[in-house]
Amino acid sequence: MNDGLADFIIRALAAGILVALLTGALGVFIIWRRMAYFGDTLSHASLLGVSLGFVLGISVNISIIAVSLIVALLMAAMQHKRHLSNDTLLGILAHSSLSLGLVALAFVEGVKVDLNAWLFGDILAVSSQDLGSFALMTVLVLGTLLFIWKPLLSLTVHEDLARVEGVNVTLVSTVYTLLVALTIAIGMKVIGALLISSLLVIPAAAARKLSRTPGEMTIISMLIASLAVCLGFLTSYLWDTPTGPSIVLMASLIFVILHILPINRGQ
Repeated sequence: MNDGLADFIIRALAAGILVALLTGALGVFIIWRRMAYFGDTLSHASLLGVSLGFVLGISVNISIIAVSLIVALLMAAMQHKRHLSNDTLLGILAHSSLSLGLVALAFVEGVKVDLNAWLFGDILAVSSQDLGSFALMTVLVLGTLLFIWKPLLSLTVHEDLARVEGVNVTLVSTVYTLLVALTIAIGMKVIGALLISSLLVIPAAAARKLSRTPGEMTIISMLIASLAVCLGFLTSYLWDTPTGPSIVLMASLIFVILHILPINRGQ
């Protein structure tokens, strides 16, 4: 294996592991708070960011992050509305933004858009600049999550009690929502808009059977997500399968194996 190919593979694998660390850490709260559809909504909306980036002629990465953050804030505000259930509102927002993004792509002229790469990921296209951005965002997101860990865990366990204890529930929930939005925005290039939410849910769900404490579940979830990325990357390399779907398939396989094995759940 020549040096160029080795650097190429290491760069792609490193990017995948960075995204796995983020999804593994944030995903435990997705599971605890029963917000799986929340992740789907953000990932679907991120495609609108891709479309607007091409239509407006600006950086696609910046456009994805901007749209994801706006949608995340909108979702946080919508949670206080009681006219419709949260699932209904999230469903409307998810499919509307996805459809708007796909329609907007039809107006892009003179630019060839690889839609499959954005929908299902293209980890092999990660550049050195992308990897640097991923590393910076990983430090930012995990550092912020660690900072809000106690109040976020408190409101996850019992929101009303957290309010009594002085937790700013709205602020902490909004910050967490923004962290998920950032993770989805940077993870699109690795896993894709349609699959990134699965990496938020599956490793955390698998880790639940092996853990006794929230901290244990978070660490195990990050390890399982990273393992899924490594196995999915290896599968893709050996059998020439799509990398994003292969990673999700490996995560699902780990989940199934852990639930078949006679392991006593710690919590």
